[in-house]
Amino acid sequence: MAKRGVKKLHAKDALEFFNQVMVEQPLLPFLIPLGLFAWFVERWVVPFSNWVPLVAAVWATIQYGRFKRKMAIEDLNKRWKHLILNTTPTTPIEPCEWLNKLLIEVWPNYMEPKLSRKFQSTVERRLRSRRPKLIDKIELQEFSLGSCPPTLGEQGKRWMTSGEQQVMTLGFDWDSKDMSVMFMAKLAKPLMGTARVVINSIHIKGDLLLSPILDGEAVLYSFESTPEVRIGVAFGSGGSQAGPGTELPGVSTWLVKLLTETIAKTMVEPRRLCFSLPPVDLKKQAVGGVLSVTVVSASNLGKKGASNELGNQQSLSGSTASGIADNRVVHAFVEVEVGNLMRKTDTSEGPNPTWNSTFNMVLHGETGVVKFLLYELDSGGVKFNYLTSCEIKVKYVSDGSAIFWAIGHNSGVVARHAENCGKEVGMVVPFEDNTGELTVSLVLKEWQFADGSVAVSNSLSNGLRSSLDGSPKLQPRTGSTLRVKVVEGRALAVNSKSGKCDPYVKLQYGKALYRTKTLSRTAQPVWNDKFEFDEIAGGEYLKIKCYNLDTFSDDSIGSARVNLEGLLDGASRDVWVPLEKVDSGEIRLEIERIQNDQNDNLKRSSSKVEAGWIELVIIEARDLVAADLRGTSDPYVRVHYGNNKKRTKVIYKTLAPQWNQTFEFAETGEPLILHVKDHNAVLPTASIGNCTVEYSMLSPNEPADKWIPLQGVRSGEIHVKIVRRVMDTGKKTSLETDVSALGKRRKISAQMRDSLKKCAGLVDEGGDAEALSLVLTEVEGVQDEQEVYIQQLEREKAVLLRKINELGSEIVRSSSGPARTPY
Repeated sequence: MAKRGVKKLHAKDALEFFNQVMVEQPLLPFLIPLGLFAWFVERWVVPFSNWVPLVAAVWATIQYGRFKRKMAIEDLNKRWKHLILNTTPTTPIEPCEWLNKLLIEVWPNYMEPKLSRKFQSTVERRLRSRRPKLIDKIELQEFSLGSCPPTLGEQGKRWMTSGEQQVMTLGFDWDSKDMSVMFMAKLAKPLMGTARVVINSIHIKGDLLLSPILDGEAVLYSFESTPEVRIGVAFGSGGSQAGPGTELPGVSTWLVKLLTETIAKTMVEPRRLCFSLPPVDLKKQAVGGVLSVTVVSASNLGKKGASNELGNQQSLSGSTASGIADNRVVHAFVEVEVGNLMRKTDTSEGPNPTWNSTFNMVLHGETGVVKFLLYELDSGGVKFNYLTSCEIKVKYVSDGSAIFWAIGHNSGVVARHAENCGKEVGMVVPFEDNTGELTVSLVLKEWQFADGSVAVSNSLSNGLRSSLDGSPKLQPRTGSTLRVKVVEGRALAVNSKSGKCDPYVKLQYGKALYRTKTLSRTAQPVWNDKFEFDEIAGGEYLKIKCYNLDTFSDDSIGSARVNLEGLLDGASRDVWVPLEKVDSGEIRLEIERIQNDQNDNLKRSSSKVEAGWIELVIIEARDLVAADLRGTSDPYVRVHYGNNKKRTKVIYKTLAPQWNQTFEFAETGEPLILHVKDHNAVLPTASIGNCTVEYSMLSPNEPADKWIPLQGVRSGEIHVKIVRRVMDTGKKTSLETDVSALGKRRKISAQMRDSLKKCAGLVDEGGDAEALSLVLTEVEGVQDEQEVYIQQLEREKAVLLRKINELGSEIVRSSSGPARTPY
């Protein structure tokens, strides 16, 4: 077997040698026949001397030596290049025309649509927070990067080695003339009207850095420094863009500044973006997630003196930070930030503190940045100084996994890959200026997708399980209703001075605003208040604001927002929402989306009910705000139902009035609105809250007793009882009913006469304004009772006329029947 291997090896070398000789000696095919001819002559015609074979052998030896030398040189060059790539910091420049040819092929159908969608969402977020003074409102209408891709590595590319990380450096030059980014702007005063702003060209030039991570599963990319940016802007109104560029001064400069700042804050060293290369694509869009962050410990704090630049940063208490310049850390804690959501660990001593604190953080979108800020508490325990920080970025990958990465030592990269939800990932991340290391543990608990599914522990749930073939299952949104129940809260922040917590929650969805009741002296409140919102298309967030009731102004104890996108019909979601901008606190919500067919059934069932009336009983109120200087109010309620307006009597000098008055309205389907007012005899009345009473979902003749929080004020609730009355046509009017109606009429007439007599007497005697106001209120109350009585008579009249018509129809049908045959 060994001999066969040696023979095969020699045959292979001989074949390679022959091919090489054929390349270097193109005349060899002509020399071989010539040699054969000479051998034939020497053998059979004229014999030559023996030096001819010797010359041939020498020539063959020389050629073989050249071949082996060339192969050795190529092998040495390969080894030298590999050595340079792995050991030297910079490699020689290499041409990369092939990369630009490949980019031209894949740009129109793959790169441009994907990058347009990504940059469009980024631009929309930036426009919400940044706009020039000349523009009151601006909206992005069209976004296209055009058909011209950027040019990469026009001067060549080279590889650099940073620590253990290999980085490719190449030039980036994008000069596009056919891009189209269109904005519709509403001009602010003194300008009026609307204008179109179109970006039709762009020029970006800089040096791009590419860093492969996770064995080629993803690539980090960034600019080495802030690139050169220029854009071309056209202005116009309507469908024309012929207006001059000076029509909106300052807008072009603002757009260049906005684009430059966006690039600088996202992809200029040391900030890097990630481009994943998954083996499969589930074609699912992540709209949010829940990330569990455990801050384990820190090590080697103060080993390297902190930079003096840290001393220039301001601490949260307003003092300048000292950094770790004295190489000691007495008491340290870490603040974890994801967007506006902040959580803080306990304090720990020593240069190697240990915390083991776990927090649930919320991601809004498919990417997120987890920042870790290290603070030092002084010996007095009053002031704390900022020391240093680090951050970890997380990104959803289209195969259902997640990538975590951070900046390592010597500008290297620390990257981890979580193949599915629920997998724990540990990372050791250096602080800025290498002043120590932070050990953290990250667990991606769930991903929420636009099609309504939720990935939890490598599974899909939340009502309907979506298929993994990527087919979207978006549901129609028009006419749907969202039911939100504010269940409870926990670990809410308390007032630092009084030490008490009287929490309540405000919910805002679109323009609808609701408020829960206020609970006294508890950081673990249980509300169980339910609210309904008409669903808004376009990914509208549910905004949550939690307050602590105070005497003069309520203190904010956190806010949050919940992404309701993807909630399917009939599906419900029970979530604990962490409060942002505070150190602790969570709110539990139960969110349900009512199916469209349920709403249709309710409407159909309500349409089948005979025409009736709304009976509203205004019972009492509590915790009203004090509108008078003496700390009380003179409250009354004004009821608005369509064009009908009624009011209760005034209850003087109280914040917990009791009215117990009943009002009736013919049902028209219009909103029923209550306005609580403070009565003033001379000054205009003051509003102390309002609310809307929901009655459309009530069953006929079934009363609903509810406390409704007042809107527009910091406290106050009103207690009402409402019934959708439907006349029972089977009952017939009796004599007792007539007698009771007659007695009610006489009673109303007597009350009206008495009230008018009192009013006339007070006017003649010159009574005080408060007594006269009280009498006028009684007169208005009697008038309201009279209106209710008249409406009752009109309803009874309508019922009688309907019965008469039915009786007449029955008589006509019976009389038009076939005549009896006489016997």
